[in-house]
This record gives sequence, structure tokens and C-alpha cells, in this order.
Amino acid sequence: MTKTQQALSSEKLADIAIKGIQEKKGNEIVKLDLRKLDHAIADYFIVCHANSTTQVSSIADSVEDEIRKTTGEKPIAVEGKRNGEWVLIDFANVMVHVFQKEFREHYALEDLWADALIEQIND
Repeated sequence: MTKTQQALSSEKLADIAIKGIQEKKGNEIVKLDLRKLDHAIADYFIVCHANSTTQVSSIADSVEDEIRKTTGEKPIAVEGKRNGEWVLIDFANVMVHVFQKEFREHYALEDLWADALIEQIND
């Protein structure tokens, strides 16, 4: 796969993840494009927050379902589902972070990756 094909596929994967978040009413969705950063561990971070542990879990499930249904891909890893405060869904080039609001504010990923191209997505 060429770098252009990889970028297109990771961009498509990011957009499908956003659709999964929107299905379950995730709040303040942000897409961080990390592709031009030398130290980036993925092409995209998708970040949102939920109002409860139940909604965090529901959003995470929706993202996994939407990507599996559309592309057949499964995540490499899913972390944090048990406590529902911050779930990380790792698709290698796309990492989806679903937080409870107070944990999102505490960890402030958007600030840590402020040199990325940041796109606000309509809820």
C-alpha cells in the first residue's frame, strides 16, 4: 500500500468512526490530523466525550460496530471499557478516544497535540 492509499484509508476510517460517535450522540467531536507530525503515533486521533459511563460504552461499541460493518476491520486493542471513564479504541492509524467530560478536560489531548490540524465536527 502506498503512503497515499494508506492516508486515504486512514481518513476514511476516521470518518466512519465519527459516524459511529454521532449515532450515539457523542459530544464535541474533534478530529486531530497527525499525519504531518514527525512524532505522531497514528494518522488521526478522534476525540469526544459522553455524559455517563453507559454512554461512553455505547459510543465505543457503536464505533467498533460501524467500522466492522463498513470495512470488516476490528480494532487492534480496546482499553478502558471496564471503568467507562476513558475508552481508547486502537485501529493502528486511527485512535478513537471516548471520555467522560471531566476526564477529557483533565487529560486535554487536544492541548497535548495542539500542533496537529484540528477539525471540530458537528455533533
